[in-house]
Amino acid sequence: MSSHLSRRLRVLGAAVTGFVALGALGAVTTPASAATPVYSEDFSDGLGSFTATGSVRTGTYGARLGGSPFSDPSMTSAPIDLAGYGGVTVSYTRAAVGLDLGESFTVAYSVGGGSFTTLESGRTATGPASFRLPASVDGRAVRLRFALDANSALETLTVDDVLVNADSGGDPADPPSGSLPPVDDVTAPGPYAVTIDRSAGPGGDGWLAYPADAGQGGVDHPVFVWGPGAGSTPADYEDMLRQWASHGFVVYSEVSSSRGDYMVEALDWLEDQNASPRSPLYQDLDISEVAFGGHSRGSIGTFDVADERRLETTIHVAGGSFDGNGPDNLRNPALYIGGDEDFATANMERDYTTTDVPVWFTVLDDTDHIYATRNGQHIITAWLRWHLADEESRRTADFLRSGCAFCGLGDVRYKNW
Repeated sequence: MSSHLSRRLRVLGAAVTGFVALGALGAVTTPASAATPVYSEDFSDGLGSFTATGSVRTGTYGARLGGSPFSDPSMTSAPIDLAGYGGVTVSYTRAAVGLDLGESFTVAYSVGGGSFTTLESGRTATGPASFRLPASVDGRAVRLRFALDANSALETLTVDDVLVNADSGGDPADPPSGSLPPVDDVTAPGPYAVTIDRSAGPGGDGWLAYPADAGQGGVDHPVFVWGPGAGSTPADYEDMLRQWASHGFVVYSEVSSSRGDYMVEALDWLEDQNASPRSPLYQDLDISEVAFGGHSRGSIGTFDVADERRLETTIHVAGGSFDGNGPDNLRNPALYIGGDEDFATANMERDYTTTDVPVWFTVLDDTDHIYATRNGQHIITAWLRWHLADEESRRTADFLRSGCAFCGLGDVRYKNW
């Protein structure tokens, strides 16, 4: 599926300028269900979400821990979110080599940040292993740890093909639970017809795209404030604004600046609309679920106000900070999207290096500065559904595992999760 999507996006990257509809793309696989992988790591691109102490290296063989008389090596995964999952099984392959009497390797798990419980410990082992975790882990966050107690670098533990499966988690045909009507294809328009007000906002010169039947069924709609690139206006992003609004988000956009004050003012205005009986969005907004994002200069403006207390996440497309200090303002998970043919990607690479919050970064194949948003718009849709609509299983299905739905579109990396 990812390769199919990648091919289609490369075609779009070569297309003439103008609005492009992507609704005909094949479905991007959405969250896990019965007997579906929740997390996997084959160490083909380094340690992935694992962090290591002591001598740990990776290669085609997997991850290899080497003994030492000074520091016992270990590697520990970031928390693996099992929200909505039960019947959890952990499997992996391992090979212990050269361990003497009194030396051992240990595999363990931790639930909710608590102490580690041993799955297996021994001196000799080769091949696959699989363990069913107790029901007490269901719906919680689990960390995995592989450790080696050995004195020589020639004494090793090699680990590969780590996989966490869940036997339950919903019908395979059912999309994830969340605060918005579910979808099974983020590349297609969502379930809402869209209304656009082209004279909205604090100064009457912004665009407001929102579900035409906002509030139907008691839904409160999350908010997304979008900053266009320099020299462009909301009209240049109309197809994308419509896409996001069709999925249930209320999207506001106006001409951007490198200062993000206008985004904060727009959010203040939206809060007023939510409180005003004269507004078509009266009491239909979820002001606790807000994202700021933008393209190029809009991304720079987003960095400027990323410490706004009402934000849940920020989105940065083809817009790294000029001085490298943009990430200093981040307080929430961030999405970075660049292109392999984009002059701004070098700045984004620098920003990624210094980012301390959870971040997911992709450099899309065959994508330049102009097409970065268009080629990444469905990644943004899935990100918003995860972070603003609480579709937690998108965490692994779409983003945080090798083979994720969007991992085939370009170079992907992430950290701090």
